[in-house]
Formats: sequence, C-alpha cells, structure tokens
Amino acid sequence: MAARLPGMLAALWLGLVATFGATLAVAQDATVLSGTLKKARDTGTLVIGYRESSLPFSYLNQASRPIGYSIDICTEIVQAASEEVGRELAVKWVPVTSENRFEAITSGKIDLECGSTTRNAERMQTVAFSPVIFIAGTKLMVPRASPIKSFRDLKGKTVVVTAGTTNEQAVAQLSKRFDLNINLIRVRDHADAFAVLSRGGADAYAGDDVLLYGFLAHYGAGKKFIITRDFISYDPYGIMLRKNDPQFATLVGKAVRDVITSGDMERLYKQWFMNKLPTGERLGIPMSAELEGIIDATPERPE
Repeated sequence: MAARLPGMLAALWLGLVATFGATLAVAQDATVLSGTLKKARDTGTLVIGYRESSLPFSYLNQASRPIGYSIDICTEIVQAASEEVGRELAVKWVPVTSENRFEAITSGKIDLECGSTTRNAERMQTVAFSPVIFIAGTKLMVPRASPIKSFRDLKGKTVVVTAGTTNEQAVAQLSKRFDLNINLIRVRDHADAFAVLSRGGADAYAGDDVLLYGFLAHYGAGKKFIITRDFISYDPYGIMLRKNDPQFATLVGKAVRDVITSGDMERLYKQWFMNKLPTGERLGIPMSAELEGIIDATPERPE
C-alpha cells in the first residue's frame, strides 16, 4: 500500500493541475472578451436594429422580414462575431426609427443598427460606426409640375423630412442661412414623409437621394414625382454600434473591410442597386465615383 502512495500522489497532483488549468482557462477565456462580444457569447445572441422602409438598405419583404444591402453586410458581421466568440450567434431583430435609433444603441437595446445612417463627426461623439458602406446625398422630391428646381426655390414652402436625420438638419440650416422661411414638417419615418408628399401635404420631400429613388421604384411614382438634380448635403453611411467598445469596433471594422476587399461589396451593390430586388423593384443606380474610390483605397487586411 505504501509503495503505491507516490503514484497516487502523482495522480492526485496531475488531477489538481488539470482542474486548476481548466479553471484558469475558463477564467482567462472570461477576460478575453468584453463589451458586446462578451454579451453575445453569454447570451448566444446579437441584437440588430433595422429600418422598415429604407429600401434597398433595410426594409421588409413580403413576409415582413428585414432584407437589404445593409442587412447583408450586418449578416457578415454576425458571422465574424460568431467565429470570434466560438459559438453560432442567433440574431434578434428590433425595428428602429430615425428618431430612436441612437438611443437604442446607447441604451444597449440593440448592438448594431443596420439601416441608412449617416456617419459624421457630430454623431461619432456619442456612437461609433463601421467604415463607410455607401455615399448618399440630400435631394428634393417634388411633383413633376412643381416650379421647385433647387433649394433656393423653397422660400416660404413646406418641406417634409424624417425627424432625426441629417436631411432635417440640412434643410433647417439652409432655411436659416438664406432666410427661406421654410415650414418643416417632421415625421416618424421615410415612408411617412413620402405619404405626406403624396397626399399634397408638402411642396417637397427632402431625403437621401437613393431612398427617394427607392420610393419612386417601389410605388411606380416616376410619372408623378421627380428628384431635383443638385445635392443639398453629402451623407456617407455606416453601420452604427456603441462607442467605447474597442474590441467589437475592431471586429466590425475588419468584417466590413473584408466585405470590401473580397469583392463582396461590389457584388452586393449590383444585387441591391442594379438588379431586380426580391420585392420586384429595380433601382438601376450605378455605383458612384466616391464609393468606387473608397473600395479602391481600402487596404486588404494582412493575414
């Protein structure tokens, strides 16, 4: 019996070492991930905020499921996050509006906002963004018979905008700067703004040009409305996430850069802006020189 004691002690020691090692590994693993990624690993879920009428970026199909260009890019981010945390992550979809999307991010209600949100310095004081995924600009949609050709023709006119957007800010600033005395109607979402214009409640609808073209295509309204030529503002889009979460921000940045450098962004652009959409529309909007420049200038991630 005594002769076997060293062997038993050795076995016990090895067992303790293995247990301690496993405990240490779990403890180390628990400290590797932080912020959104830790939450995702613990819950098995990423929460994505989507827009209901931001065609073709984020909108609902006939089955009321979110689809679109931004949604597809966010799906790539979810896949990258799944690989990072070591488990397949489910997606919880939460609808957001222009007004509540920022609060939804900062409060933790959603982890990503996948829509048509402009990435600018003012907003980056409170939230973070992915690299630029699209470049739009504010234009005006007006009835075909309208005398409005540019913002200078808006003096004393009524303009509908989506509340909480850069379009709202741009029109308000122009009105003040050029003493246009524009009457602004602020509504909840883009579809509401188009509805106001359609029923004659406003002289113009100020929105991102690509979204305006989306409404013309979706409702077959090209014979009734036109979009003015000049831009009122330029708006680079990004995927929105919480600020001060460097680990998740790094993952999102790498995932989006991978989409760009792999050629997937050009494929997705063709799918959502040139080809016939799953809901039947065809926008036929060629990629802008500005977005092409971003794609060409994005360096490949080193292996």
